[in-house]
Amino acid sequence: MTTSQLHRRLPALEGTLPFLRLGDAPTPVRELAGTGRGGLWCKDESGYGSGGWGGNKVRKLEWLLPELRRRGTRTVLTVGATGTNWGLAAALYGRELGIHTVIALIDQPEDEHVREQLGRLRRSGATLHFTRTKPLTIAAAPWLFLRHARGLRLPSYLPAGGSAPIGVLGYVEAGLELAAQVAAGELPEPRRVVTAAGSGGTAAGLALGCALAGLRTEVLAVVVNDTLPLATADLARLADRTAAVLRERGATVDLPPLRLTSTRAHLGRGYGHPTPEGTAAARAAEAAGLHLDPVYAAKAFAAALSTDPDGPVLFLNTYGPRG
Repeated sequence: MTTSQLHRRLPALEGTLPFLRLGDAPTPVRELAGTGRGGLWCKDESGYGSGGWGGNKVRKLEWLLPELRRRGTRTVLTVGATGTNWGLAAALYGRELGIHTVIALIDQPEDEHVREQLGRLRRSGATLHFTRTKPLTIAAAPWLFLRHARGLRLPSYLPAGGSAPIGVLGYVEAGLELAAQVAAGELPEPRRVVTAAGSGGTAAGLALGCALAGLRTEVLAVVVNDTLPLATADLARLADRTAAVLRERGATVDLPPLRLTSTRAHLGRGYGHPTPEGTAAARAAEAAGLHLDPVYAAKAFAAALSTDPDGPVLFLNTYGPRG
């Protein structure tokens, strides 16, 4: 599918919100066997993306990159941890459009996953600045903007995870896609969708997309990042800001209350620190044919295994390595 579900549902947006398909949609859904619990499904985003990285970040770039191109942006500045999936995807997909990515990197616990990701980042063509902590990154920001200015034009800033309202549209799109799969009989309507929340855009977008589609599905955001505000109210505000963008760009949007909640029960010691429950969940996922990263998806899968709603549970696998 090359056209977006969002444009099909709200055609007034076609001329005001550009979209660039970067992967093959829809992503597959299947019931998971061998996990020890029934009624557990997966929407597998790991294969999404036609470039050097996949997963949920690519969905956000499908809206962010054409918007940046429309504005004539040639350099973006963003932030992430040293194992950032977001920064890598932004660098690889932006490069194809002539957009250079500068990343300020904050330390996270180092393991083999992080070391491999740093290698990918160094090969991506991005400019890397190791600013180490959030306060030091904030202090360095004015210098970073000036250092990477082109003439009088400063870089455009993209927040961590691409979770600006335009980026959130990537998971509004995925929520509408999920609703189409439910309507086609590929899976039952989930009682709950479980996803990791590192910057909030995926969960906020899913909740907004499900509401637009008329699904009664609740989105459970499993907080894996202790450096950003990711409470339920924070995620709801991000969804509201995204709905406001849709209205500003010409769509009529009337929404029921969002079905959205967040939990910190699986955070453990903080961002990048594995948990025993996440490690066990990753092993259970391997038995079901899923490879999960320890920072995001393993913790979310632990929540999916332990949640007990009255109906099917859908786990969103957001991790998309490409070697």
